[in-house]
Amino acid sequence: MRVNHKRIERLYRAAGLALRRRGRKRVATPRLGRPQPPDGPNEHWALDFVSDTTVSGRRIRVLAVIDAHTREALAIEVDTSLPGTRVVRVLDRIVAARGRPQQLVLDNGPELTGKALDQWARDQGVTLRFIDPGKPVQNAHAESFNGRLRDECLNQHWFLGLADARRIIEAWRQDYNQHRPHSALGYRTPEEFRAGFGATTTTTTTTTTTHQE
Repeated sequence: MRVNHKRIERLYRAAGLALRRRGRKRVATPRLGRPQPPDGPNEHWALDFVSDTTVSGRRIRVLAVIDAHTREALAIEVDTSLPGTRVVRVLDRIVAARGRPQQLVLDNGPELTGKALDQWARDQGVTLRFIDPGKPVQNAHAESFNGRLRDECLNQHWFLGLADARRIIEAWRQDYNQHRPHSALGYRTPEEFRAGFGATTTTTTTTTTTHQE
């Protein structure tokens, strides 16, 4: 029996079967503007996403987490999808190794404005500093890093698959942290700068204690 789809829709609605689709809930995102330059490690981490594809055309998502003071790439997570719960797992992994940051600077993407990251930040006592829409300069460290990641890694490789992309991108991250001098860091690598910062802090503390004695 042939049935007109428009009649079915009309009867469906008349019977009250058509339910209004509920929109995705988002957490309120107070915007605090551009952060002040950090004075030490773990004061300010920056998050941002970039996309690419494999040889087969499969889309992949890349999440980069940067320490704005040391310029270290703390993590580059690669997968076909990176929801808020996955972002939280990445942050937990970094915190276990490095300690928690004072604040995260991030844009207004759905992965970052949902309940998962909001609850994590509350539990950890971390401030979420959302940039204003259309103002990527407020997250300049992440934008600059992702530009370099794009030019030097993503655009230079044809990824055979997800595992291949993870391997190549992680190797690039290690090289970036261990072998790339930065003019903003006195031409030291990010890891050298972080190690030097810890030594300077220890020396200053020891000197102050000696004078007090």
